Amino acid sequence: MTRIVDYDLYQVPPRWLFLRIETSDGRVGWGEPVVEGRARTVRTAVEELLDTYLLGEDPTPIEDHWQTMYRGGFYRGGPVLMSAIAGIDQALWDLKGKQFGAPVYELLGGRARDRVRVYQWVGGDRPEGVAQAAAEKVDQGFSALKMNATPELRRIDSPASIDAARERLAAVRETVGPEVDIGVDFHGRVSKPMAKRLAKALEPYEPMFVEEPVLPEHNDELPGIAAHTTVPIATGERMYSRWDFKEVFENGAVDVIQPDLSHAGGITEVKKIAAMAEAYDVAMAPHCPLGPIALASCVQVDACSPNVLIQEQSLDIHYNETSDVLDYLADPSVFEFDDGFVELPDGPGLGIEIDEEHVRDMEGDVDWHNPVWRHEDGSVAEW
Repeated sequence: MTRIVDYDLYQVPPRWLFLRIETSDGRVGWGEPVVEGRARTVRTAVEELLDTYLLGEDPTPIEDHWQTMYRGGFYRGGPVLMSAIAGIDQALWDLKGKQFGAPVYELLGGRARDRVRVYQWVGGDRPEGVAQAAAEKVDQGFSALKMNATPELRRIDSPASIDAARERLAAVRETVGPEVDIGVDFHGRVSKPMAKRLAKALEPYEPMFVEEPVLPEHNDELPGIAAHTTVPIATGERMYSRWDFKEVFENGAVDVIQPDLSHAGGITEVKKIAAMAEAYDVAMAPHCPLGPIALASCVQVDACSPNVLIQEQSLDIHYNETSDVLDYLADPSVFEFDDGFVELPDGPGLGIEIDEEHVRDMEGDVDWHNPVWRHEDGSVAEW
């Protein structure tokens, strides 16, 4: 019987953690278990799961391994544990695809589409120059973009802050026209009263969605925000399991969910979340400002989930200052974009080949943390 015999973890720039699992028959599977800014913490959780349970086990029964990693601990859920499980799960699916010589999506029921639409980030944390950046990305063939709505906001901010957000989106819409979709990310920076005002102010420019209008701990407020606008509501990057998503499905306020394949339990769990969403007529647009393994995992689930709307990807995103997604791939062409779409990979497993030598060269004490922002009175602001 094939066994898991070894694993390695690599912290690589700009802010990613890669997992390599090796089996007794020489197969290698890759995963990306990371919480941005908490890579060392997740690394410890991965080591604990592998050292105390998975090493020496048959990699084949993925569902049983998932249930054991999740239910085998009295305390469960949350970003660290679910991200550790997610990366391990990705690697196990990569191994299984290589065992059968098939893409993961073929093992999950087969394709529901031939290619996946992607969107491109424009602007930075504090959005600026977005109209020019939008024009450049549209010229490159993208038909969908996403931008941050605002910098930090006070709990009740001035009319000028609303005007500035409106003017930014108006400039992008005027530049790219009505054929291009524009997602607007509130990033959890916005309080409930400001979210209602912002959503109403931005509505004339017809965003594709407004993302994370409030923090997930305030998801009970989403129906009230949705009542103030016809713009689709998106959320979910900081929700980690089917059970976290139950409330937003049941209250009917959310139109697009955005689970992260490296945070929400991996391929096994997000496929189940997608199926739940479909039952509530909710679309899915997986969150992925991460590396190539996370993106490859997303594309596998996108391929076989009929309610997927679009896929985030992080080429040239403002976080990737030292390394980018394609740098770690032996064959970067697998993620070539054509008219804003990526073709489904036909290689086994996750459909990518990691450049192991480059990963080892880049591995080191990468210690990325998000900035801590403060208001003018010195109090901590949401980033």
